[in-house]
Amino acid sequence: MIDNFRDHAANERTYLAWIRTAVALMGFGFVIEKFDLFLGYIAVAIHQVNIPHNRHFAEEAGLAMMIVGLALVIFSTWNFLHNIRLIDAPDQHPYRAKLPNLVLGVVVAALGIFLILYVGFALSSKMP
Repeated sequence: MIDNFRDHAANERTYLAWIRTAVALMGFGFVIEKFDLFLGYIAVAIHQVNIPHNRHFAEEAGLAMMIVGLALVIFSTWNFLHNIRLIDAPDQHPYRAKLPNLVLGVVVAALGIFLILYVGFALSSKMP
């Protein structure tokens, strides 16, 4: 039997949840960027110039989401490996991963608010 198997399994489940979240963030960033490009193509295709889209904003917001996803992969991998060492260590250590989790949560929340404002402004400019 593996020593501290339950702790290692919980650590691995947590790591995989972080990776799943990072992949979702990167995918969502890609969709944001490409959807705005799609709006531009639709405006040209139907000869309508007033479809609200802002390519620079979508590129920056999408890139920001992809960067946050990549940072999440790096952070979660480092945290996973660090926790493996702590689980196998003979002495006890305090849990210290609260601040990085809060920082990532605030960054993701800020990006979410930013995207909500973007969609809100796009919808309000579309209404007569």
